[in-house]
Amino acid sequence: MSGPAVGLWLFEPREFRDILADVVPWLESFCEPVETKVGSDPDFWVRDGSAIGLPALDPTGVGVFFLSQDEEIPAEDEDYSPFSRSPVQGLVLGAGCSGPANHQVLGHLALVLAERLDALIDFDGLLSYPTPRDDTGSGESLDRARALVASLPGRVAEVSYDTGDGERWFRHVGDVEFLSAWLQHPGFHLVK
Repeated sequence: MSGPAVGLWLFEPREFRDILADVVPWLESFCEPVETKVGSDPDFWVRDGSAIGLPALDPTGVGVFFLSQDEEIPAEDEDYSPFSRSPVQGLVLGAGCSGPANHQVLGHLALVLAERLDALIDFDGLLSYPTPRDDTGSGESLDRARALVASLPGRVAEVSYDTGDGERWFRHVGDVEFLSAWLQHPGFHLVK
């Protein structure tokens, strides 16, 4: 079973190996093990949550996480007009399994990595509860999501994309101030 994932959008190009050279030693300071097989992405298990703002983390229910390149960014079907320039590179930060503890760790990892890499966070959908998906493109779910993000500080944008059936839908992309506020919002804690 796979869990949640977020994207990290970079606006300055960096070699993935250089990103890993920066990030892996930091991960090794609070994760064990950090496994990077030849030619693959790192897998890691968070054992000390204090490095990402979770000092009371019980790692028992927390699974594996990974960091990889996102070959889809920039995407031809996405509208980057809310930004002064298009992203040039993307990363995927994901959890190997779902559940509240994994969502919480993923959110805090994304916050710290976005700060470290000067990246925006692609939430891979609209933020709301319950979470609207491509097949629930109702005006009601879009209104609910818009109201939620408008209530939080920071910068967040709607990025439209093709859904594959000739329609368009949206994903939220936000900055670290927005993600920090979202992590404290009661709706975040309802995500399963």
